[in-house]
Amino acid sequence: MQEEALSNIELLKEIAEFLNNETEQYDMLHGALKKLIKGTNFTTGWVFFITEGGKHQLTAYEDLPESLHNNSCELMHNGGCWCVNRFRKGKLTKASNIIECQRIEKAIEENRGNTDHITHHATVPLQSGDEAYGLLNVAAPFKTHFSKDELALLESVAFQIGSAIKRITLTKKEQEIALLAERNRLARDLHDSVNQLLFSLTLTARGGAEMTSEIDVKETFATVQTLAREALSEMRALIWQLKPNGLENGLVEAVKGYADMLGLTLEVKVEGVISLSSKVEEVLWRVSQEALNNCKKHAGVKTISYLLKDDGCMIVLIIEDKGYGFHYDEDHPLPSIGIESMKERVKSLGGTFQLESALEKGTTLTVNIPY
Repeated sequence: MQEEALSNIELLKEIAEFLNNETEQYDMLHGALKKLIKGTNFTTGWVFFITEGGKHQLTAYEDLPESLHNNSCELMHNGGCWCVNRFRKGKLTKASNIIECQRIEKAIEENRGNTDHITHHATVPLQSGDEAYGLLNVAAPFKTHFSKDELALLESVAFQIGSAIKRITLTKKEQEIALLAERNRLARDLHDSVNQLLFSLTLTARGGAEMTSEIDVKETFATVQTLAREALSEMRALIWQLKPNGLENGLVEAVKGYADMLGLTLEVKVEGVISLSSKVEEVLWRVSQEALNNCKKHAGVKTISYLLKDDGCMIVLIIEDKGYGFHYDEDHPLPSIGIESMKERVKSLGGTFQLESALEKGTTLTVNIPY
């Protein structure tokens, strides 16, 4: 018993040292789970994150049996189970024992493959203070009962992971605040310096054209004035991108304002109750900016269709125009319209990006981001 206690202390120390060095949530969860499984008699484990709305997401797993792992962990992503339902109701507050796994039962019923003789699992909530994030589940072959020491170990590990999740979340928020402050500073500097210089240049060029009677000189000043106006318009758009007016009121209001500034008419449709995290909102905002810029420069139309919807497990954004369109080859994208940039932003959140376009048939951009 003493050796087992000492082993648990060493394992908790190893996990704590690992968690303290991790700054990315994905790597932290997978690494901690791997160390837990390797350092105990448990043979498999998985982590569910559960949103305030009660939707669960498989966030990390280690050595799942074939029946749960096949078809891209289909059974783990879909359906309900005892532990998730108890968590949603606020009735799962500590490590719990002897839980028959409904997902394993379904796998057996549907003959989905080997279960590694797993029928039960222990479960413990991941939390830090009053904040609850999800569940840590572990199991082993033929095991239907978990000892007090095993449950105590799970609670300790879950506490460590919950604290790490909160630390990483707070760090990310601080980084976002610092980035926003820097953007605001840069926007102010551009507005107070370059923006004012370009405005002065347009006035100077107009004055110069009025002071001369020579046609060639007038045309030169007119050209300078036109170029200065275009540069001023580009600068104002850049400032707006750095410090979008209205984003504090939500993505849709910000995109409407940006479209107005570009001289575009946005036909907006929102379906479902849209609740976006700051990361998702940032990506959709930047994708919307790039798409509207492309419409302004290349589509040749002023009316754009903008659909944002929640389909239950995905946030879907569809931006469509009936403009000129272009020949689009996914293997040879046009670098000038920022397709790769939009793709990378969406991919960073595990989403998908699709672009359809044809000459004289317009362009449709579709983004799907899971949550």
